Amino acid sequence: MGCNESQQKKESPSLEQTTTLQSTQDAEIAVLYAQGFTIKKQGHITFIQVKSPWPNANAPFRYALIEKKHKNQLKDSINYLRENFDAVVFTPVKRVAATSTTHIPAFELLDVSDHLIGFAETDFISSPELRKRVESGQIIELGSNESLNEEVIIAAQPELFIGFGVSNQNKSYATISKAGIPVVYNGDWVEETPLGKAEWIKFMGAFFGKSEQANQIFNAVVTEYNKAKKLALEATSRPTVISGSMFKDIWYAPGGESWLAQFFQDANASYLWKDSKGTGSLSLNFETVLMQARDTEYWIGSGQFISYSQLKQANPHYQQFNFFKKKKIFTYGLSTGDKGGMLYYELAPTRPDVVLKDIIHILHPNLLPNYTTVFFKPLQP
Repeated sequence: MGCNESQQKKESPSLEQTTTLQSTQDAEIAVLYAQGFTIKKQGHITFIQVKSPWPNANAPFRYALIEKKHKNQLKDSINYLRENFDAVVFTPVKRVAATSTTHIPAFELLDVSDHLIGFAETDFISSPELRKRVESGQIIELGSNESLNEEVIIAAQPELFIGFGVSNQNKSYATISKAGIPVVYNGDWVEETPLGKAEWIKFMGAFFGKSEQANQIFNAVVTEYNKAKKLALEATSRPTVISGSMFKDIWYAPGGESWLAQFFQDANASYLWKDSKGTGSLSLNFETVLMQARDTEYWIGSGQFISYSQLKQANPHYQQFNFFKKKKIFTYGLSTGDKGGMLYYELAPTRPDVVLKDIIHILHPNLLPNYTTVFFKPLQP
């Protein structure tokens, strides 16, 4: 079943209807924060349903993961599964191709970096460990997600291709799937909460036979996140903050229900647009932002800007903001890999606890006095 045929395929059987394939006990794997996927283990098969591969998806994608050591035992079931699921994957996988930098941290955290053999736009990888593998040729270039080198991917013969998309119209994915390479969608980027994004490490762990390790990693992140959130409540003030950046005379700012807005709330900050609706971006003209945010104390997340001189050159009116005058602007643009890839885009979704600590340290330095920020750095002169 091709990965792009989900919406045309006949309705898949419920997970319960496939219990005749196994004789061992079922186990639901807890997914506590993420809204986009579920995992259920039945005997030697793990069923994953990705409900939100992209916003407003019309149908879920279903994947059946079969333990390699039981492949022969279940050979009569495999054709049935292939007819009724979007991909059948034999686990643990040892050769994987991936497409998004948000997938990268899971390879390191789950100790399977050597399993990644190909990646789309390798220059965006920030991880020093995986950059070494790119430079040594152990991770090959696959092109861009919108223009994949299908021949290179098929020749590399990965056991799994992990993709992402804004729709099911990527023709390369269909070609890869028809070549016998299982294609799965990782929808981590669709999640709207910090811990929801981070929980997708459980999705990744299932393919490597690392579910227990993934649970331990995620539980540690939750613990650290909640400790930091509780610590922030000890602050004696709630500094005012804005975020986002200008592009062609429009200031794009995170909506009040967005991923980043939740970090500000949990850091005990007063985000200027906290009462706005929506999880996407607000589109504001510069005059509106200047009028509303002139006296705001902090600007955290200034896009690609890395210096005050750069800001001043882009628009002299930035100098009218209080945070410019008092040098309280912080950017993720100074934390990059050797080829310029942004560490924030790569690691932040998996480590929201670190993002939250960064923001708490900036806004309430007395609460984390010995902490060194990982993502957000002060703008250069």
